[in-house]
Amino acid sequence: MSVLIICEKPSVAKTVALALGAAEQKDGYLSGDGLLVSWCIGHLISMADAGSYDERYKKWRYEDLPILPQTWKYAPTPGKEKQLAVLKELLHRSDVSEVVNGCDAGREGELIFRFVYEQAGCTKPFSRLWISSMEDSAIREGFAGRRAGTEYDVLYQSALCRARADWLVGINATRLFSVLYHKTLNVGRVLSPTLNLLVERDGKITMFHKEKYHIVHIDCGGVDAESERISDAAAADALRTACKSSQAVCVSLKKEKKTALPPKLFDLTLLQREANRVYGFTAKQTLDYAQSLYEKRFLTYPRTDSNYLTEDMAQMATDLVAALLPVLPFMQGAELTPEIWRVINSAKVSDHHAIIPTAAFAGNGFNGLPESEKKLMSLVCCKLLCAVAAPQEYETVTAVFDCGDKPFTAKGKTILIAGWKDIDTRFRAALKAKPDEDSAEDVALPELAEGGTLPVDAASIKEGKTAPPKHYTEDTLLAAMENAGAKDAPEDAERRGLGTPATRAAILEKLVSAGFAERKKLKKAVYLIPTQIGNSLITVLPEQLQSPLLTAEWEHKLKQVERGEL
Repeated sequence: MSVLIICEKPSVAKTVALALGAAEQKDGYLSGDGLLVSWCIGHLISMADAGSYDERYKKWRYEDLPILPQTWKYAPTPGKEKQLAVLKELLHRSDVSEVVNGCDAGREGELIFRFVYEQAGCTKPFSRLWISSMEDSAIREGFAGRRAGTEYDVLYQSALCRARADWLVGINATRLFSVLYHKTLNVGRVLSPTLNLLVERDGKITMFHKEKYHIVHIDCGGVDAESERISDAAAADALRTACKSSQAVCVSLKKEKKTALPPKLFDLTLLQREANRVYGFTAKQTLDYAQSLYEKRFLTYPRTDSNYLTEDMAQMATDLVAALLPVLPFMQGAELTPEIWRVINSAKVSDHHAIIPTAAFAGNGFNGLPESEKKLMSLVCCKLLCAVAAPQEYETVTAVFDCGDKPFTAKGKTILIAGWKDIDTRFRAALKAKPDEDSAEDVALPELAEGGTLPVDAASIKEGKTAPPKHYTEDTLLAAMENAGAKDAPEDAERRGLGTPATRAAILEKLVSAGFAERKKLKKAVYLIPTQIGNSLITVLPEQLQSPLLTAEWEHKLKQVERGEL
């Protein structure tokens, strides 16, 4: 008898098959050692369109709304019929005694498998292959410890709720507003409030009135101290004149020892944000590169919302850090005694642990990887090393001087223990891009004493203008999506914000492809800016469809369904 494993993608199926000894290539699957391994190519079955429920729904008409199916229909995804036929035949083969769901270990992977299994009318027992790494050892271990598929029924119900609810909102709201305004206007539970974030920010920028201000700087023996902002140019010039060739008295000196804790490991959203900030990658590019590296066995499962590892991974993580040090060019000559406990917290790992490199990558290094994937691997490796390094310790000094009867402030910083920041500095120095310039506060001040007097060597005025908020980059928009509505969400809501780590990249791409937003390069960064159509849509949408609270409430309830509580 044979066991049939169904994976989500052909590349994943091939990796799984080879790890388990099924190397013989067939038409649409691999076989060997009592196993058949096939794949889905994403969703092979989709929610049927409205027209399949009633012929009249093929036309978009106001009087037909709302469309609320009593019995749900499904249809093969166009262009994927051949592979669906292969799977149906395999599922009904007489020698197949067990089916294994090997699709991606998450809500959507569960839905992809169940749709095929159910639409094929299969009733054979099935189990679940749930892994976070594509390394051979992880696949074999996961296969040996596969669990009954029924244990994931609630995850499937959660996925089904999500699919049906999004269909209902998408079909009805899109048709309603498109018919009312004689233009195709895509409306979505996550898409619309995300667009609203862009439109609100654009409105604040448009309405902003810049105001000129002046800051007087005095140079006291190498100490640069500055006044508060002064709106009146004449008053600023009078202060500059009063301070010139005068003396500054140190009226206050405050020293504080501080600690900068190491960063957390990457979840998908944090990885997408930092890759956008450092390399300019879009959220979709980052997800695509991470998925490719996962399938090459160099990266753990990317669609995760956790920043920690589980307790049983402590020794593996220790060995991994040691193996990575000689592989990373920016760590040459550096030493690191990892504090692994900083990244271990089983209670904060749900479906998948944080994104880290694999032992396979440590053994291979960057050999053969395209430039984009090399960059992403460097970022993930750097984050792991920073996360297990010691905290940075430093001392800040804030000195307030009196000069011309006005207060002037100088700030300085002295590094006591570099800690994880040394690794971060090494990494950023290795980037071709120019590193961020140090701020004035990062410079150490000379020894000062409260009550001491310093001669003013020079006085000058710097003019500036108040600045409006900036348009969203993908980095800042992902952060806004993650935190949207958080202050109004229930305290026990596990999933606040818009979308999930796995879906946010697709939402950003859809905003652009639907013509609601565009990417524009302004100075050094690429920003997402709403188009005229995007602005117009938000103007006509009701508040409920613009608010992040609807999707936050749904995600909270979907999580309850996933746990069997709802």
